[in-house]
Amino acid sequence: MERIARVDGRRDRLWRTIAEWAEPRGERPGWAQEICVETVAGFRGVDAAMLTLWTKAERAQEILGASEDWAARVVETQYTVGEGPGVEALRGGGRVLVPDLRVEQVRWPGFAEEALGAGVAAMFAFPLRFGAIRIGTFELLRRAPGALAGEELTDAALAADLIAAGLLRQAERAERAGEDFEPRLVTSFEDVNVATGMLAARLQIGLEEAFARLRGHAFGQGRSVLEVARDVIDRRIALDELTE
Repeated sequence: MERIARVDGRRDRLWRTIAEWAEPRGERPGWAQEICVETVAGFRGVDAAMLTLWTKAERAQEILGASEDWAARVVETQYTVGEGPGVEALRGGGRVLVPDLRVEQVRWPGFAEEALGAGVAAMFAFPLRFGAIRIGTFELLRRAPGALAGEELTDAALAADLIAAGLLRQAERAERAGEDFEPRLVTSFEDVNVATGMLAARLQIGLEEAFARLRGHAFGQGRSVLEVARDVIDRRIALDELTE
């Protein structure tokens, strides 16, 4: 009983953290990281949490916050292979709950193998959305299989909705002030956009095809697409190597 009360108290801190960040005084540096850390403290059995922002196209993704470095690498894996709970939650607009990742290896063969190898056993992905607008994902990871308790599932979905509303408020506030909305990032994938443009121009192909070639090369080499993109930009990989 004492354990439950302690966790519930930490979850109250999560609500306060989200509410304080969304106040009119504006964005507080490190807010996304703080929310992820408070989430892990407030949810029983959750070992990591991460917030990602998707802008304009699937290839334009950023990591806003990750409670652990290994969680950020899971985001990179989803981004590289183009599949996984977070990708599906964003595309479909609904929560994707995976209490045992081992049973989903056929569903996401590329992602599941990598995630299981990294020690991830369960994932729960919630889209950050406002009406029909989907702007990112809020994801929880577990190292042991098992579902979220009913109350925790409800609270995680509520947290995702509050975070989405806060992000939109911050963006609208920046627009009224004539400023760009540029939240602090843990990892930016902007180099992937640059490399995609370089490859598209060199091979005279569309951006989506160029992005698919970057992904394919990264997966074949067992690397992240961000690492490959940086090699392309720095001329450590010739563009002609990515012709197939």
